[in-house]
Amino acid sequence: MSRVYLLALTASLTMSPVSLAAEQANVIITNANIYGYNNADTIAIDNGKIVYVGDVSEVNAYLSSTTNMIDVEQAFVMPGFIDNHNHVFEAASEAGGNCELSMDASLEEQIPYLKTCRKQAKSNEWLMGYGFSLDAILSDDNRYTPLEVIDRIFPDQPVVIMEQTSHSMWVNSAALKLAGITKNATEPQGGKILKDEETGELNGILLDNAGDIVMEMAWNSLVNQFDQSYEGLMAGLEEAAAHGITTIGDGRLYWKRGWYEVWKKAEKEGDLTARVSLRPWIYPADSVEPQLAFLKKIQSSDKSRLLLVDQVKMYSDGIFINGTAKTLAPYLDTYIPDEPYGINYIPSLQMKKWLEALYQIGYSAHIHAIGDGGIRESLNAIEYIRNQGALKPYTLTHVELVNSEDVPRFAKLDVTADFQVGSDYVAYHDHQWAEVFLGAKRTRAMMNLKAIIDTGANVTLSSDWNVHDINPLVGIANSLKMGKTGMPDIHSAIDAYTINAAESLGISDVSGSIDVGKSADFAILEHDITRLPNDEIANTKILMTVLQGNIVFDAKE
Repeated sequence: MSRVYLLALTASLTMSPVSLAAEQANVIITNANIYGYNNADTIAIDNGKIVYVGDVSEVNAYLSSTTNMIDVEQAFVMPGFIDNHNHVFEAASEAGGNCELSMDASLEEQIPYLKTCRKQAKSNEWLMGYGFSLDAILSDDNRYTPLEVIDRIFPDQPVVIMEQTSHSMWVNSAALKLAGITKNATEPQGGKILKDEETGELNGILLDNAGDIVMEMAWNSLVNQFDQSYEGLMAGLEEAAAHGITTIGDGRLYWKRGWYEVWKKAEKEGDLTARVSLRPWIYPADSVEPQLAFLKKIQSSDKSRLLLVDQVKMYSDGIFINGTAKTLAPYLDTYIPDEPYGINYIPSLQMKKWLEALYQIGYSAHIHAIGDGGIRESLNAIEYIRNQGALKPYTLTHVELVNSEDVPRFAKLDVTADFQVGSDYVAYHDHQWAEVFLGAKRTRAMMNLKAIIDTGANVTLSSDWNVHDINPLVGIANSLKMGKTGMPDIHSAIDAYTINAAESLGISDVSGSIDVGKSADFAILEHDITRLPNDEIANTKILMTVLQGNIVFDAKE
């Protein structure tokens, strides 16, 4: 049983009803099964904060003629989910393109999809799309390169298509020309430009930051970019609210695409249905000073707002299937043989300088680190800034392969490990795809949550939507299905999606648990998931989502 849950349970068993000095409440939720409280069925809320948790018999002091009484008919009321890593801005947006390819198709099998996209495309504009498998379109069986195939269908119009993880892009010659990328071009920091092994010519695949740069050009060419982005954000927030999510750790804020201004309008218009920690993107190939100037201008740690801006998003490395995740031992097979240990977006020494400069202007960091090399380098950088006196929360996200020597460092350095387990292959340890790159031993060591939990480190679960399922209940269930490498019990899994995530965001005094004085952020579920078999947790219906005492989702509507 987790420490946080044990304390809450002990309080509910030994203390009288919890409340602030008697005051009227504008909302009272009653007839509830409240997580962490055995002897309470009622929550009173005033001005968005919890003022009372206890028995309905003692709630009369909070009643007034204007109090909204909500009878939830013994539904399970738990803290609102905190998704520590969610690309809510872009995941549901059509701004990133409506050209959808097949995740499983070979290069030649993608041709019908590309032709369909051509029919739908507007001439003289960038075409953006998504959905392909890197290993399928780079198969040794291919008669043509990806560039040759896409150029036949799109000879003039610039095209960029994102692989589902966002770590590679398939582009045509028109896009390469606009980006100034030739076979002799210098590769940008954190990116790789792939070439045909036999001819040395470009093959149309750009890895990591090389592809990011082209995608940014395409995005910034959009007609009505702001309106399209706003519509996408609203769709993403609506999806999050429907899944009980009341707080989001932004996956990355591409501020050069105008995304910050979109968020600001949503806040101003009162359209936010979740608290959001925006994480401005650190552009690895750009100068430091202009980025710091912008970050200083938008920084905000005001917890009374729904928008927080006091963490950045930076990448240490890439991903395994590209060969771009940074490793301590070389890859057995890789698309980039000139980089046998993978690559860095932000190299170790540079990361230390970045963290120090960010610390001076009030920022910590949420760091993408997948390979054991990238994780070690990131921990080294955080150790450096901890030695400078930095106390803010730092998080490594993904954390797929950790060297045994680095496992205890998460707790020692007070670094959160954030995992995404919202796909079946993670739940059932189906990592065989990695063996060709890493070998059997390293593959077996992947995604071991419990090894880090056992050290006492803070561990969170998140979706990385739309890479994985947005539903927190899927992540919670999968973390239990993982067995000896997953969460030890349901309460630990809930903590990872609530109070632990709040600690990672630096808002555990505001949200993450049902306590008097905290924000009234709740997910109200049809069933008590602490009493369900693992296989039934993910199917539990969200009845209502409450943010600061306001209903932002109601399944009845």
